[in-house]
Amino acid sequence: MNAERILVTGGSGMVGQALKEIIPAAIFLSSRDCDLRATDEVEQLFEKHKPEYIIHLAARVGGVKANMSYLGDFYYDNILINTNVLQAAHQHQVKKVISVLSTCIYPDKVSYPLTEEQIHLGPPHSSNFAYAYAKRMLDVQSRAYRMQHGCNFITAVPNNLYGPHDNFHLEDSHVIPALIRKIWEAKKAGTTPELWGDGTPLREFTYSGDIAKILIFLLENYNDEYPINIGNTEEITISKVAEKISYNLEHTHGLRWDITKPSGQYKKPSNNDRLLNLGWQRSDYTDFSTGLKTMCDWFIENYPNVRGSNEK
Repeated sequence: MNAERILVTGGSGMVGQALKEIIPAAIFLSSRDCDLRATDEVEQLFEKHKPEYIIHLAARVGGVKANMSYLGDFYYDNILINTNVLQAAHQHQVKKVISVLSTCIYPDKVSYPLTEEQIHLGPPHSSNFAYAYAKRMLDVQSRAYRMQHGCNFITAVPNNLYGPHDNFHLEDSHVIPALIRKIWEAKKAGTTPELWGDGTPLREFTYSGDIAKILIFLLENYNDEYPINIGNTEEITISKVAEKISYNLEHTHGLRWDITKPSGQYKKPSNNDRLLNLGWQRSDYTDFSTGLKTMCDWFIENYPNVRGSNEK
């Protein structure tokens, strides 16, 4: 596989940056290079680069508040992005596309752990249903193009990701970068940070560098039509994550949980047996404490010049 013919959408994001360390010769696309919502721009992009493989990471993403506040925008933008990328990949006879989904696509009421065949068995959690349905349609479109046109389009389902180069916007980021920024800025101000919810929800977290390695692994080893869970399956409470961040950032003013704010889905443990059966090992995942310290150290070194830090 020639890395120079691999196109990575969302290439300036956290996983895109991790992929740059593995396949630096690939084509890394950011929103500054092309508006993937615009069909004509996407067509010009494919004409220019003529990719043979695509790792599709690009999406409009955010945390609980952003998902609840911009339901229509999240659905509309993601539907356009995904539709345009897959259609162009089909028209230009791209050999393989791997698109990244999210565990939020799973039904709110479902049997645990989450297994791939359950994805369409009920509605997703109400807090992010619009984004979740748009991601589900990425799975549907991938399988539809496979059945009609023979396209080798596959989809992968990570869980909560974290690592260097994340988005640290206070409203549009995911839980770990939001916690890191809130706790760091509270430390600088000598105050106690106020965190959303009660801290009890359980989450699985996977280091961005691991996801990058898994995506390359799947490009070489997975060709099935159905989604595949790829995240680390160890669970930890949000409150414990906050405590670990406080320790890494040497913040000593405590934490305050605002229980009037939503906590999000209580838990959503996933099953990654399909990935393990391909040859990926549990020991290949980065230990959470190790990965979190790496991320916190990177944040300290780069703050305030981190993505989203100049916005509230």
